[in-house]
Formats: sequence, C-alpha cells, structure tokens
Amino acid sequence: MKAATPPPARRRIRLLIVDDHEVVRAGLRALIDEDGAIEVVGTAGTAARAVAAARRLLPDVVLMDVRLPDDSGISACREIVSHHPATRVLFLTAYADEEAAAATLLGGAGGYLLKDIGFQPLVRAIEAVVDGQSILDSRMLQPALERLHAQLNPGEQRRSTDLSPQESRVLELVVKGQTNREIASALKLSTKTVKNYLSNAFQKLHVGRRAQAAAIFTRRQSGK
Repeated sequence: MKAATPPPARRRIRLLIVDDHEVVRAGLRALIDEDGAIEVVGTAGTAARAVAAARRLLPDVVLMDVRLPDDSGISACREIVSHHPATRVLFLTAYADEEAAAATLLGGAGGYLLKDIGFQPLVRAIEAVVDGQSILDSRMLQPALERLHAQLNPGEQRRSTDLSPQESRVLELVVKGQTNREIASALKLSTKTVKNYLSNAFQKLHVGRRAQAAAIFTRRQSGK
C-alpha cells in the first residue's frame, strides 16, 4: 500500500517590522527570529522607509506602529497596499484609539493590536492576516466597529439582504473577534466552509472587508 504523501510544509512568513523605537524593533526581531515560522526580512523606523522597504523586500506582512515620526502609519499602509495588494499590514501600537483602529481597517490594514499582547497571540495574529483574516484587539472591537459603521455608505447598508441563520452565526463570532479557525471549531465546520459563509455574507451586505460586515451586523443586532 502506497504511503500517503505528507502535506507540503508551509513556507516561512516574510515580515517587515516598522517602529520608531530601535529597542522595540530589536526586541521584536529577537523574539520572532526564535519562533522559526516567521522570517524578519527587514526593519524601518519611519513611514517613508517602511514604504521603500516594502517595495524592495515584498514582505507578506508589515508589522507597523500607527504613530511614526514623519507621517502616520495609516498613510504608509494605504501606499503599501495600493502598490502591493498581496502584502498585509498589521498595526501594533500602544494607543487604544478606536478612531485610529477604524481608520486602519478602512485603509486596508489586516488588523490593529495593542503592544501588551503576548508573543504567541501575536504570532497567531500574523499567521491569520496572511490567511486573509482581519484581527482587532478585543478591547477595541466594539468601539471601532461603531465608528466604522458610521463611516459606511448608508445606501449600501439599506441595499443589504437577509443573511441565512448560519451566516448570522458566523458573523456573531466574527464580531467577538474569533478567527476563521476558531469559528470553524465552535460551529464544527471546516475553515473552507466558514470562508464560504463569509464570502456569501459579504456579497449580501455589499462590503469587501470582514470589519465592514461585522460593523453592519452589529448595528442590525442592536436595532439601530
């Protein structure tokens, strides 16, 4: 009997670290280098250098602070994702600012995390954004979704159609900050099925991002 072929090993995630503090950059690099699943391909201390490094290195993920000395990380994020759509930006900041969190998601970021996050949750968040998910610190989730909802096109909200019960259950867990893998485990589904439900929900809600769908769903549930 022929032995089963093992699945191909996942290639290491290419990461660019952007922070204006040299000690933070060095500390993150040292921790991440020990993990083995992620390769730090470069670091930068300003928005301009982040954009240039992203263009040169083509990382899978840019781990970036919101506040940089020359410009905002949000502006750098917009420029990076507009030129390199395959590159994901994950913000790691000390500031619990719901307006900034909403702005980063509208700017095309993959997520917004606070710097007191543990190392392993940070690694899981980096892996999740590579898989196309949006990650938001649970403390920022509801305030950011409220702000994000207020910025959405009201016409798009009115044109949305009814979600199926399973699509609603999936979005309930998205609002709670769960990843696709966690949702699949909770609902006893495959991650592919969860992605399909989310794709259908996006179409019905006329949105293209996970955070936008969660914002509309939250407002619907509250009856506002």
